[in-house]
Amino acid sequence: MTTPGDQFVIVERRDDGVAIVRLDRPRMNALSTVVLDQLATAAADLTREPPGAVVVTGGERVFAAGADIGEFGGPKEARVVGAHFRHALDTLAAIPRATIAAVSGYALGGGCELALACDLRVASATATFGQPEVLLGIIPGGGATQRLPRLIGTSRAKEMILTGRQVPAGEAHRMGLVDVLAPPGRVLDVAVELGARLARGPLRAHALAKRAIDRGLELPLDEGLALEQELFAEVFATDDARTGVRSFLDHGPGRAAFTGR
Repeated sequence: MTTPGDQFVIVERRDDGVAIVRLDRPRMNALSTVVLDQLATAAADLTREPPGAVVVTGGERVFAAGADIGEFGGPKEARVVGAHFRHALDTLAAIPRATIAAVSGYALGGGCELALACDLRVASATATFGQPEVLLGIIPGGGATQRLPRLIGTSRAKEMILTGRQVPAGEAHRMGLVDVLAPPGRVLDVAVELGARLARGPLRAHALAKRAIDRGLELPLDEGLALEQELFAEVFATDDARTGVRSFLDHGPGRAAFTGR
């Protein structure tokens, strides 16, 4: 039951440059339209004032169980729910910094799609992923039919979506759905450590590289390569590029102290 004023998405900006976005909707972190709207607002705020990196997490037993099935109905209701998912996850994906999903427990349906909207996924060795919508006689509506095949390949994505089976973390790691496996109880720590390391890097370069990859995937190869050339030239106008090149010439690789400008 949702009441006005309930806050289910909490943002913590840390001193190490990492912003943690935490889902906290008892009991299963179901992604209702209210939760999705709060997630979209948080992502928009992080776009206006970007941190060094963003970590998205949920509960220890459940990252996010998926859409709030109580909001389902017919095609009209489905369009409303789908529009909320599209807006929230596209806004999250557009944050101009590295975004990391820290997944513990179940990431099913919309919860898996939330993880897919992030750039990287760190998962507990006990995490479970899945797109079980077909078991309800429906299909994913939060991006899985598009983001999942781009990540793990067409046939693997079809197998997950058409069977609705749950995939354990180890298998998810082998197929490329998970980037880093963390020991149980340590997933948030590992994700934040990764985020803090990225936050010390050349943040303008991160933003431009992310734009080149994400936009390039939507373009024919020659247009994607042209976009890369444009952004490659643009990055040389940043302070960090000048710092990095000079540091390499003077001290060798990996010694530059970046400012994010």
